[in-house]
Amino acid sequence: MKKNKCWIVKIGSALLTNNGKGIDKDLISEWVEQIVELQSHNIDVVLVSSGSIVEGMKRLGWKDKPTDIHKLQAAAAVGQMGLVQAYEYLFAKHKVQTAQVLLTQDNLTNTKHFENISATLENLLEFGAVPVINENDTVATEEIKFGDNDTLAALVANFLNAERLIILTDQHGVFDDDPRVNKNASLIKEIHFDDEKLERVAGKTGGILGSGGMYSKVMAAKQAAKSKTFSNIAWGREESVLTRIYQGENIGTLIHC
Repeated sequence: MKKNKCWIVKIGSALLTNNGKGIDKDLISEWVEQIVELQSHNIDVVLVSSGSIVEGMKRLGWKDKPTDIHKLQAAAAVGQMGLVQAYEYLFAKHKVQTAQVLLTQDNLTNTKHFENISATLENLLEFGAVPVINENDTVATEEIKFGDNDTLAALVANFLNAERLIILTDQHGVFDDDPRVNKNASLIKEIHFDDEKLERVAGKTGGILGSGGMYSKVMAAKQAAKSKTFSNIAWGREESVLTRIYQGENIGTLIHC
C-alpha cells in the first residue's frame, strides 16, 4: 500500500481561544471539517495545539498571564481538559477518533522515548485517529521546555517526515516589514527557507497570549525544512484555509524547503 502523506497543523493560542475569551468551538469546528476532508484524500493529519494555558487562565479567572512556571503548569493542567473535550466532541461528530499526546523536549532527545513516540503516532495514524499534541506543561521545567509549540510542531514534522507544516496564526503570514508599524508592508507570498531576508523580517517579538511570535514560526519552518517539509504560515480564520492549501492555492506565506 502507498504510504499516506502526512501534514502537521499547528494552531496558536490566540486563535483557539478567541484572544483569551475562551475556546472558540465554532472556529475549531471549521478546522475539524477541513481535516476530515484531508483524511478523505489520504492525508494523515497531526494537530499541534496550543491554548491550554490561556484556557486555564480563563477557567481560573486570571486576567494576566503569570510568570511563575508552577502557576503556568497549573493553568495548563486545568485548560488542557477544555481543549481535549472540545477536540474529542467535534471530531466525534464526524466519527473520527482523537488521541492526546503530551510531550517534552526530553522525549524527543531520548532515543527510547523517541522510538516509542514514533511507533505510537504511526499506529494512531494507521487507525485513522488524529493525534492532538501539546507540550506537557505540567511537568516541563525551564531546562526542557520547548518554549513554544511552533518548535514542537517542526520537530514532529521532522521525525514523521511530514510533507507539509501548516502554522495557523492570527497574522496573515510573513511581511517584508512589521505591518503593525508600517501600513505599507507587503505579504511575502513565497520564499526559500534559507533566504536571509526571511529571518531578518520576522522580528523576535511574541504576542501577549502566545510565546513565539513570527520569529519562532520562521525558525520552525527552517527546522521543518531539514526533513524536506514545506511550510505555510497563514491566517487561521481564512475561509477553508486547509482545503484550499490542499487544492494548490498559496495561502499566507509558503516557505520552500
